Amino acid sequence: MEQMWGMFALLSVLAALFVVTPFLRRERIVRVDHDANAERIAIYKQRLAELDEELANSRIDTLVHYESVREMKRRLLNELAPEQALTNRGDNRIFALTGLLFVTLFSVIFYQWKGNAKQVQDWYSAIEKLPEYGERAVLQDGEPLSANELQAFALGLRTKLAAEGDDAVAWMLLGRVAMSINDFEMAMQSFDRALEMNPNNPNVLVNYSQVLLIEGSESGMNRAARMLSKVLSQDPNNIDAISLLALIAYERKDWAEAKAAFEVLLANMDKADPRYSMIAARIDEINGHLSPSTSMAVAKTITVTVDIDPKLAENIPSNGVLFVFAKAVSGPPMPLAVAKLRDYRFPLTVTLDDSLAMMPELQLSQFEKVIVTARLSVDESVSPSKGELEGVSQTLELKEGENSQSITISRVY
Repeated sequence: MEQMWGMFALLSVLAALFVVTPFLRRERIVRVDHDANAERIAIYKQRLAELDEELANSRIDTLVHYESVREMKRRLLNELAPEQALTNRGDNRIFALTGLLFVTLFSVIFYQWKGNAKQVQDWYSAIEKLPEYGERAVLQDGEPLSANELQAFALGLRTKLAAEGDDAVAWMLLGRVAMSINDFEMAMQSFDRALEMNPNNPNVLVNYSQVLLIEGSESGMNRAARMLSKVLSQDPNNIDAISLLALIAYERKDWAEAKAAFEVLLANMDKADPRYSMIAARIDEINGHLSPSTSMAVAKTITVTVDIDPKLAENIPSNGVLFVFAKAVSGPPMPLAVAKLRDYRFPLTVTLDDSLAMMPELQLSQFEKVIVTARLSVDESVSPSKGELEGVSQTLELKEGENSQSITISRVY
């Protein structure tokens, strides 16, 4: 702030010098050379006498005499020095003081009118309070930020990013603050920058999906669904992602998928949670849209034969766990049925059915198209990790009763 006021003072001094300097300069005093003037007059009189003599002797006519005298007078007037020196330069200090006062008053009035002094002061204040705002917003330390403080927090973050360069955490935080002040365009731009630096950050993907849902366009909802599916591929139990997918399915009137997602949320929620009754009511509403044929699915099973490519036989982890699971092609991203085997020898056969559902409300029999995966896990988690071996089937259309599928583990994840 001191630097800004220093620049203002310097500019004011320069403006004052520009206005005052002309009034303070001394005017040049012209000195009269009386001897030179007397000599020029004497020459003039001598030449005039010669012209009169020539006219009298008829060596020139009257017209020539007249023109010659006039020319001599003109030259004499041009050559004579001023007869009076400039001795009084006036009291220019009054004009200088007047100009200085004018510049000062004009600068003050114009800055108050157009200078936005309060906004500049707020900007510097936002920069100074940025750490405090961060603690209150992120660490929930102290009073929640007011609307004006959120605006200042966003301004401080933008200044920090402009001065210090890209920071994925700062971009994500700016996006969340922009959401809080309903500046969804700035929020999307901020999340875009954060994803450029970390494309798989689940927090950014979930928050970005919220903005896209608020925006409400079909393309935005499709993009949000892809982002949430990406989150659930990393963390199948991410409640925030599941809840947003439930809302997307509900908006699209995809009742079966919406019901499955809401039932997953309900299963992971305490009955004392105030949202529990609201979600239960939403499920009852969805049941009213479902026909008896879709709400009561006929049991379906899949008999899966699993083998491994001989080229990968030496890469089988010593303490690995084999997961065989089915996921819906169009539906919740979490597995519908999962078989977990610690003791296995290839080839082997596994049966997937509703008894192996991860959630009682989300069963294999409710869906028509699935993809079956066999994965050798090194960390006992169904979520994929780098270096694990897996095989994936083509899309399998389920029919009522028994279905069969063969899978070869043939790639390294």
